[in-house]
Amino acid sequence: MPFTTEPVFEHGAAVQATSTTAVLFCNLGTPDEPTAPALRRYLAEFLSDQRVVEIPRLLWLAILHGIILRTRPKKSAAKYASIWMPEGSPLKVWTQKQAQLLGSELAAQGHHLQVRYAMRYGNPSIASQLEQLKEQGVTRVLIMPAYPQYSATTTASVFDAVYTWAAKVRRLPEFRFVNHYHDNPGYIAALAESIQAHWQANGQADKLVMSFHGVPERTLHLGDPYHCECYKTARLVTEKLGLTKDRYQVTFQSRFGKAKWLEPYTEPTLIKLAEEGTKSVDLVCPGFTGDCLETLEEINMEARETFLHAGGEKFSYIHCLNDSPAWITALAAISAQHLSGWSTQAEPDLQALAASKAAALALGAKQ
Repeated sequence: MPFTTEPVFEHGAAVQATSTTAVLFCNLGTPDEPTAPALRRYLAEFLSDQRVVEIPRLLWLAILHGIILRTRPKKSAAKYASIWMPEGSPLKVWTQKQAQLLGSELAAQGHHLQVRYAMRYGNPSIASQLEQLKEQGVTRVLIMPAYPQYSATTTASVFDAVYTWAAKVRRLPEFRFVNHYHDNPGYIAALAESIQAHWQANGQADKLVMSFHGVPERTLHLGDPYHCECYKTARLVTEKLGLTKDRYQVTFQSRFGKAKWLEPYTEPTLIKLAEEGTKSVDLVCPGFTGDCLETLEEINMEARETFLHAGGEKFSYIHCLNDSPAWITALAAISAQHLSGWSTQAEPDLQALAASKAAALALGAKQ
């Protein structure tokens, strides 16, 4: 396999770059616009990932291209259109803003580095961002997924995209990967603060429902820690809030296909709660760090209607962490922890670099 062409090498050029360290904040992805053609492109990439759908490849591709991509894009486009922001897709808007705020927070702490965002599916791609960082002389990259809980379907797929890009590159930067931060004290505190702020403004419901994105149940039995990490997040948050077990419920949303997924499912749980006499619920999605289709449409629209139709009287959706200061502070602390040992504290000493370059050239180094 041929490697991509390397930039023309000049001694000292890499270390004289604006910064040689970067954080790449990676989220799942989003279509470029809320239209059927854009959804078809996005879903084709997303659902072709073998990390996402683990059934025999040829069988799945026949189903995907023969059925799903012929019917689902139009329906999904309408859902995206219902939550689309003037600036674009909510997930992209929040991911971009979080990356910008993370960069500002790290800079305020004395770190001299770049922070970019990328999407596993869609734009800007992980490969394109890594290519640009490399062209700018970056030699160290921290890969920071936007997913607090590790799952092979999300976190590992981000790492796959990095490895795929790296397999075509001759001169690689150093990489570090953040697997998870589901129990990080700052992340837990940010969630608890968000919920408490909602209660102070709106009162506390009869039940707090904590809805995480679902995955097929078989992944749990095959060794994926996602299920356990979701429950640990929920336990730590509710302990910080002082809630007893009868005051909250953990559920899983976004089922796809006919296979059994992690239970209990969110919408059936909401129906059961309403039928059993629960009049009000507060629902939060701790696994999503930024609002997106799954929170704004599936939860705040569809799940709301489900609960109220089943007899519930009040449904309150607690928004994701988005750009909350506590979350940005936590994200910066997690990043700084994983950046430990990499020099990010100051601008390069250009005079020293020039002297080093001159000495190397005198010894025969290539210009």
